[in-house]
Amino acid sequence: MSQNLFNDFDSISSKQWKQQIQFELKGADYNETLVWETPEGIKVKPFYHKDEAQKPFAIGTKVSHFEIVQNIFVFDVEKSIRKANDSIARGAESLRFTIEDKTIDIVKLLSEVNFNEIPVYLNLKFLSTGFIQKVNQIAAAKNAVIHCLVDPIHQLASDGNWFENKDNFEILNTIASSTKNISFIHVNATLYQNAGANIVQQLAYTLAHANEYFNRIESINQSITIEISVGTNYFFEIAKLRALRLLFNTLATEYNHNFDCHIIATPTKRNKTLYDYNVNMLRTTTECMSAILGGANAVANLAYDALYHKDNEFGDRISRNQLLILKKESYFDIVNNPADGTYYIESLTAQLAEKALVLFKEIEANGGLLKQLKEGIIQKKIQESASKEQELFDAGKEILLGTNKYPNKNDRMSHDLELFPFVKIKPRKTLITPIIEKRLAEKLEQERLETEKQP
Repeated sequence: MSQNLFNDFDSISSKQWKQQIQFELKGADYNETLVWETPEGIKVKPFYHKDEAQKPFAIGTKVSHFEIVQNIFVFDVEKSIRKANDSIARGAESLRFTIEDKTIDIVKLLSEVNFNEIPVYLNLKFLSTGFIQKVNQIAAAKNAVIHCLVDPIHQLASDGNWFENKDNFEILNTIASSTKNISFIHVNATLYQNAGANIVQQLAYTLAHANEYFNRIESINQSITIEISVGTNYFFEIAKLRALRLLFNTLATEYNHNFDCHIIATPTKRNKTLYDYNVNMLRTTTECMSAILGGANAVANLAYDALYHKDNEFGDRISRNQLLILKKESYFDIVNNPADGTYYIESLTAQLAEKALVLFKEIEANGGLLKQLKEGIIQKKIQESASKEQELFDAGKEILLGTNKYPNKNDRMSHDLELFPFVKIKPRKTLITPIIEKRLAEKLEQERLETEKQP
């Protein structure tokens, strides 16, 4: 017969815990000593108790359904087909093709990839009605789940110009009225995190980003895909994804939009490093864990060598296997809603959602995201946040192991750079000042590379 041993212990209230802590502090102030505040203004307590816990949000994170995404850059269609089929055979559960050239034979690509019952994402670097309508026909013929990831607002924010300098929203409305078999409304919010925005800013800008599409597309009868980057602050990132879904559903209700958002999560580039690059695997592992537990529908891992190597079989295999281990060996797909009722994460979710909603309302009251992008306000706010974080890194208060803490002085990287791993500045005429992605370690890495060149 089972016996509940915990009945032998008296329950301890939150007040009793605080009294004991105050005693142990020997007169030091509880709030000043143990309660700390994040850059977002979130107050973190030393403990959380059921006496003070709020009712769980019950957001409904279907962790058991998350998909492992394989990224494939399409240049040679035949090679992409082989890589896609091989990836599926080795554990990939969905495919994301990045396509820059609208003349790519999309019919051949999707006809010869064996993606029965496997969702496909087409990350398009252009806006073409004809191309997307062709994809729509393929989806109907194959009864396939295809998401066309095309985001004119992200294009404007990251590049400074619209796609082909045309009225992109008129094109989106044309696509919306002529495609019924695919999802194509895409909010690519990775830019905000990778450029240095804090978590509250990321959430507010993502919500305002989605609101622009609700306002400018006449009829959205499909799920909106939101792509987001996940940072290294483990519990905060779990709460961020939960808050995002909560906020999106609140916004969608105002437009009578009855579809839940579809979230794709990818590890951030901001904390990734060129030196001691194997540590990137540890960073991406915890970031993928946050994404899964936070309720991402799909997770696309970042290869440990993505900063300086072109796509390669080893990097792809390792990044895919990280997710397979989490899913198949660590059983991250067994329990749905894993964060519901956890006092700490519920508190973070509530605080992040509340602060992001306040900022979102402020953005809307001042004309919306696009207006503030054109005025340079969003860029300025992100730069301020990024500069504060950069100062902490430069001072050694924000640590990246192997880079600004415990570096390997014998590490050499100048011989191994297939890609340029730093910000590229290309002077040209743009409609707005673009938001620039920048990693924390760039300046330090450039100095080390220069040292390598010296005799």
